[in-house]
Amino acid sequence: MATIRLAVDVGGTFTDTILTDGEHVIASSKTLTTHADPATGTLQGVQRALQASGLTLADVTGFVHGTTLATNALIERRGAKTATITTEGFRDILDIAYERRYSQYDINIEKPELIVPRTRSFTIRERLRVDGHVLQPLDTTQIDTLVASLEGCEAVAICLLHAYANPAHEQQLRDELLQARPDLCISLSSEVSPEAREFDRLCTTGANAYIQPLMQGYLQRFSQTFTEQGLRCSILMMTASGGMCTLATAARYPIRLVESGPAGGAILAARVAAACELEQVLSFDMGGTTAKLCLIDQAQPQSSRQFEIARAARFIKGSGMPVRIPVIDMIEIGAGGGSIASVDHLGRLVVGPRSAGSEPGPVAFARGGADATVTDADATMGYLRAEDFAEGQFSLDAMAAQAALAAQIGTPLQLDAQQAALGVSRIVDESMASAARMHAVESGKDLATRTMIAFGGNGPLHACRVARAAGIRHILIPCDPGVGSAVGFLYAPVSFETVRSRYSLLDTLDCAAISTLLEQMQDEARSVVRQGSQAPLNTTRSAFMRYHGQGHEIEIPLPNGTLKEIDIANLRALFESAYSQQFSRPVPGMHIEILNWAVRVASPAPSTTAPTTLQHPGPLTGPRTGQKISAQTRPIFCDVNARTVEALYVERRQLRPGDSFQGPALVHEAQTSTLVASDFSAWVDAYGHLILEAKP
Repeated sequence: MATIRLAVDVGGTFTDTILTDGEHVIASSKTLTTHADPATGTLQGVQRALQASGLTLADVTGFVHGTTLATNALIERRGAKTATITTEGFRDILDIAYERRYSQYDINIEKPELIVPRTRSFTIRERLRVDGHVLQPLDTTQIDTLVASLEGCEAVAICLLHAYANPAHEQQLRDELLQARPDLCISLSSEVSPEAREFDRLCTTGANAYIQPLMQGYLQRFSQTFTEQGLRCSILMMTASGGMCTLATAARYPIRLVESGPAGGAILAARVAAACELEQVLSFDMGGTTAKLCLIDQAQPQSSRQFEIARAARFIKGSGMPVRIPVIDMIEIGAGGGSIASVDHLGRLVVGPRSAGSEPGPVAFARGGADATVTDADATMGYLRAEDFAEGQFSLDAMAAQAALAAQIGTPLQLDAQQAALGVSRIVDESMASAARMHAVESGKDLATRTMIAFGGNGPLHACRVARAAGIRHILIPCDPGVGSAVGFLYAPVSFETVRSRYSLLDTLDCAAISTLLEQMQDEARSVVRQGSQAPLNTTRSAFMRYHGQGHEIEIPLPNGTLKEIDIANLRALFESAYSQQFSRPVPGMHIEILNWAVRVASPAPSTTAPTTLQHPGPLTGPRTGQKISAQTRPIFCDVNARTVEALYVERRQLRPGDSFQGPALVHEAQTSTLVASDFSAWVDAYGHLILEAKP
C-alpha cells in the first residue's frame, strides 16, 4: 500500500500544503490564509495539491498540521475570558512578575498587557510545603464564593503554590469547580508546567487556559471538515519542540502549539544539514508576516525550556509573556513580505513589525491593501514576475506597488520609486541580520563560519542580502523552499516531553527515588506518544543542573536505566564541561544542584534518502559541470550598485546537479524565487539544492 502523506502549515499570510509519496514531493500548493476560518484556506490548498496529483483525501495515509492560530491569539489578545486561582496570599504573582523593569533606563516604559487582569485573579486557602507535604488542606468552604466570582469566565488557570510537587489540591479544586460549572475549560499548572518558579508557571498555565476554548473549537472544526471531505487517517499536530502530537493532546495542551510552524522549518534545516554534513548552520525562514532564525549545530536545532510571546520590545528579554514548555530556540521578528514600510515623524524610514498579512495584503496583491510593503519593494525592483507569482493565483500589480512606494516613501525622502524600494529592502534585511547577530551573541556563537539554509516564501529572495549584512558567505536553498516548513513537518517524530521539579544536591542524590520518578515520567510520555505511533520508541532523559545559588540551569543528558552512585561523578564531569563551554571555566569548590528532570519519548524520525545522481562530498565543494543555462534575461534593480542591470532568468525545474552560473540571476519556481545577487555565484549540488557562494 502506497504511503501518501499530507502536511499543511497555516501562516500569517499564506497556507502551505505539500503531498508526498514517502520519498518525493508529488504536489505542493501555496494559498492565502483565510483568517476568519483557517480551515477554508487549508481545504483550498489541499484540494489544489490533490487535483495536481490525481489523488483524493481517501488516499492520504498521514496528515500533519501546524498553525499560527495559537500564537496570534496570544499576540492579538483574542482568547477566552480567563481567571486565575492561586494560593491565598499570592494573588499578585502576575503583576509582581520578576520585580524588575525590562528596560531599566526607559522612563516611558509600558509593561506588557496581562491576559488576566487583577480583577479576575482569585485565591483559595491551602498550603503545601516545597516537598509536597500538606501544611493546610484545601478550604472547600470557599468553593461557592469562587464559583460566583467566575461568572462570565470561560476558562480558569489553577496554579497553587508547590503544586508541581503534589497536584492533589489542584485536582481536588478542579473537580469541585467542574461539578458546579461543567462548561469551564480548566488548566492545572501541575499538568501544563509542573516546574518551580511561580511566575513562569502561572504565565504558562494562564496562556494555556486563555487559548484552550479557541483551539479546542478550531481543532474540532478542522477535523470535522476533512473527515466530511473523505479523510480516513488521523491528524497529527506539529508542536513547538519539533515533534508531533494527537489532536486530543493538542486540545489539552494548546500552549505547545505556539510556534509550531517555525519549528517545522528548523526541523527541515536540521535534516538538510545532516544529509549535507554541515556542522554549523543558520536556519533562515522568511514568510509573509515574520522572519525566523535558528542556530543549528551538529544537525541539532538549539532548544530551550523557555521563550517569550509578544515582546513589547522586539529584542529585549523580559518584555514579553514567558512560557515554560519544550521549544526549538529561535528568534522571530516582524519582518516578512507583508511588513509595512513608512517614514516616521523624525523622517526615518522604518519597516515592520506591522504587517499587511493576507487581508488585505501588499498593494501589489490588488486586494485592497494601501500601505507599501517589502513585497511591493521587491516587485518594484523587478525581483517578482507578475504573471506567475504564487502559482499564478493572482497577478501582481507592479505599477500600483511602484506608485505606493513613490508616494509614501519616495516623496518624503526625495527618492524615486526604485531608490525607495532599495531603502526598504536594506532596512528590512539589516533588521533580520541584526536579529541573527544578536541571537548568535546571546548563544555565544559566531555567524561567519555558518552556512545559511534559506526557505519560506521570501527567504530565498532575501537570502543573499541578509547573508551579506550578517557576514555569511555560503547559502543553501533546499528543494521546495517556498513550502519548507510544511516539508519539515514530515521529518518530525511523534513525541512528548515531561518535566518535573525535584530539588537535589548532586552530592546527596537519592538515585533510587530519582529513578522511580524518571520511570513514572517515561510512562506518562509513552502513553501520550502511543496515541499517535505504534513504532518502537526512543527515550532521552536529562537533568537541569546549576551551581548552588545560581538562577539558571544547564541541561545535562542522563544515562538510560536505573541511576547508580557511579553515575554521579560522570554527571559532575558533564556539567563542568558544559559550564566551561558556556562560561569559559568551571567554578571549583561549588556544590552542584539539580532543579528539574526531563524525559522525552519519541518515535523514529523518517529516514533521509541519499542522492545517487552524483558523488556527493559536500554541498560547498562538489562536481560542477558548467552545463549551459538558459540565456533568458530580465532587467532588475541591482541591490549592490543601485543600477538597473540584466539578470539571468532561470527556471529551477530545468536545473540539474552540477549546473553553475554567476549572479545577478533570478531562479524561479512555483512558490518562490531565489535572487542570486551580483556578488554571488550559484551551482546545484547532488541533492538538487541550490548553493550560493559569495564571490572573493
